Amino acid sequence: MRILLVEDDPLLSEALASFLRGKGFVVDAAASLAAARAALPAARWAAVLLDLHLPDGDGLSLLPTLLRPPRDCSVIILTARDQTSDRIRGLDAGADDYLVKPFDPDELLARLRAIERRRGGASSAVLALGGLSIDLANSRVQVDGLPVELTAKEWALLRVMASRPDRIHTRDHLTDALYGFDDDTGSNTLEVFISNLRRKIGRERIQTLRGLGYRLNAAAA
Repeated sequence: MRILLVEDDPLLSEALASFLRGKGFVVDAAASLAAARAALPAARWAAVLLDLHLPDGDGLSLLPTLLRPPRDCSVIILTARDQTSDRIRGLDAGADDYLVKPFDPDELLARLRAIERRRGGASSAVLALGGLSIDLANSRVQVDGLPVELTAKEWALLRVMASRPDRIHTRDHLTDALYGFDDDTGSNTLEVFISNLRRKIGRERIQTLRGLGYRLNAAAA
């Protein structure tokens, strides 16, 4: 799940980005409205975390661009503005959620996981596929009741596919969900992660559909 963080406080931006990356999210940061507008067409964002007080204007002015059809991202406002009228204005303008600073990063994480579940149409944070159990809320994977240790990138890849099991995920979609602007993406790096995941959770659980992409096989035993 790829996130654009629009925040001008460098310390907060780096702390939040580091926290979310540690949870397997891909995070790119923009410190101004201009930087955010430049970043928007460069990737497919699942969520935008939007500060309102930015050096070149009010963050709410970005919402019309974010909400322009075909809309495919959720917007969470992160701001120190704590008046009820500010919340109403932000939500009425089209934001999906509103968090007042300072906030608990785990609360933000829970709201992002809820967005992820809604995007995938999942009603539960735990996905059971035969002997494979994927706990999206707690970043835990088990195979036949035994815990599986995954790297951050392996977990990010599995979570993308698990959020919409049996959907075909193109190579470009998976790569976009795994790497930020500053990441080094080798031509076969995705295949390496796929291979490692297969080794850990079972080769038959990830299908390759030549010319199309990859799919998590919900029917695998």
